[in-house]
Amino acid sequence: MAAGRAFLGAPCSSLATGARRLAFASPPPRALAPALRRRVPCRCVASVSSTPDAASASEPYVLTTPLYYVNAPPHMGSAYTTIAADAIARFQRLLEKKVIFITGTDEHGEKIATSAEASGRNPKEHCDAISSSYKMLWADLDIEYDKFIRTTDHKHEGVVNEFYSRVLSSGDIYRADYEGLYCVNCEEYKDEKELAENKICPVHLKPCVARKEDNYFFALSKYQHKLEELLARNPDFVRPSHRLNEVQGWIKSGLRDFSISRASVDWGIPVPNDTKQTIYVWFDALLGYISALLDDGEQGSLQQAIDRGWPASLHLIGKDILRFHAVYWPAMLMSAGISVPDAVFGHGFLTKDGMKMGKSLGNTLEPKDLVERFGADAVRYFFLREVEFGNDGDYSEERFINIVNAHLANTIGNLLNRTLGLLKKNCKSTLAFDSIAAADGVPLRENVENLVYKAKHHYENIFLSSACESVLEIGNLGNLYIDEQAPWSCFKKGGESAEKAAKDIVIILETMRIIAIALSPIAPSLSLRIYTQLGFTEDQFRVLRWEDTKWGGLKAGQVMMEPKPVFARIETETTEEAQASSKAAKGGKKKSPSKGLVEA
Repeated sequence: MAAGRAFLGAPCSSLATGARRLAFASPPPRALAPALRRRVPCRCVASVSSTPDAASASEPYVLTTPLYYVNAPPHMGSAYTTIAADAIARFQRLLEKKVIFITGTDEHGEKIATSAEASGRNPKEHCDAISSSYKMLWADLDIEYDKFIRTTDHKHEGVVNEFYSRVLSSGDIYRADYEGLYCVNCEEYKDEKELAENKICPVHLKPCVARKEDNYFFALSKYQHKLEELLARNPDFVRPSHRLNEVQGWIKSGLRDFSISRASVDWGIPVPNDTKQTIYVWFDALLGYISALLDDGEQGSLQQAIDRGWPASLHLIGKDILRFHAVYWPAMLMSAGISVPDAVFGHGFLTKDGMKMGKSLGNTLEPKDLVERFGADAVRYFFLREVEFGNDGDYSEERFINIVNAHLANTIGNLLNRTLGLLKKNCKSTLAFDSIAAADGVPLRENVENLVYKAKHHYENIFLSSACESVLEIGNLGNLYIDEQAPWSCFKKGGESAEKAAKDIVIILETMRIIAIALSPIAPSLSLRIYTQLGFTEDQFRVLRWEDTKWGGLKAGQVMMEPKPVFARIETETTEEAQASSKAAKGGKKKSPSKGLVEA
């Protein structure tokens, strides 16, 4: 169900013909026999509201990314979603929540079979290779997921079959002929009015083909009022708010039933009791959020999977697949008598230098290349800091380098490095005071505590850019404080001035300790390097809680590590050439430029 597979409707009412009632007495299409359509009460559970009255501390926080479509290797769009999800998961773990972070791959459908054939592999071999490339990229990006589901897993097929049977027993599946214009890349039928000239799909810019099939349909229109009630009771079900407006507009315009099977696609899960058809990829893949809750290799039931942690706390998706998650999915769950997720968050798209990315334009952004050049911390920080989560965002290499150097190398990295240098030179790398005693009567402590409070608020509300800003502001305050107090001068004076300087060093290092915790959801490896330089172990870092951002972690007598830059400053050819030219003008030897990373 990859972000990028946009939805533009899969109507049955305008072109469906030859509807016929089956043995299980399911309803005909609305457009063919509106008077005969009967309303079957929704068998949804009592709690369809996305806000539980009193969440138990033991309830898991279940967070999902889309299941990414394996027609091609991962791109920056899928990496962006997963980086954001990982930051949210890490923050929730700091709050001591039992987090179940789910990601995975959507591996069925016509486009997969076509891609496999083009690569000279069978579909299973193709899916294995691409799915593996996602896992490798997630490792490179420091993604710590808990569950990785593949829709070709045996446990998943069993859950899909049970779910299909539940919906069937609710009377919400019927059979009809369908004829329309089909986009193979979107894997869905299109309304002709939505297409560009010459029946071109506006998403993939390829012509749609005429296709006629005998399909099974889900009675989505039956759940229009229930979906309206859900959004009225809980407007936070869809976030951000402008995405809610989109969803309400779709529902208000009238919902149409959609096809949930394909007669012409072999690579998929067979429809129960009709092996001539396979289940439509979305009716299949959305169930991955539930089947993922089973253990690997486990052949559990649908109900066992639900009991492991459903409903999901948050579905994190790209805005192009919002309709599937905010309209189709809750209706399907209601039909099966299963709770809907707590919330769906649809984020924006990424562009490069102000232009939409595409292979035809030659401006694609490969996440693996970015990580190899700049490191995971830089990639994670830039996209979460520079893109207001929920809106579209743009990447330019110049801005990337400027932001990362200014924030991570200078504001944070350099502050730690020079402070530890002063401590080593004047105090033998040993703290002379507790951080609480050192900050007595110093306003900086209260200012830092206020920013920590703000950062927590921003994380809780998925304002990831604002959370980064709050943490960076702590670093700015630390830099301002050390510049104003000038401990290097005070140490030289000796006596009370030197004692105050020793306290100031402790204050700055306590500030850095807090930054290491508050920044860890965004830049985990950088945060670990900061924390270990402050004399702590990696094991101590792994068990940190948000509560540990409280002022007072550093104690007198604690020994700091040898000062060493924690973040590599990115040097460009332009910067190096300028430095070389400057040296040459002063009689220095000019060096040939080379692009890469140097220590700050």
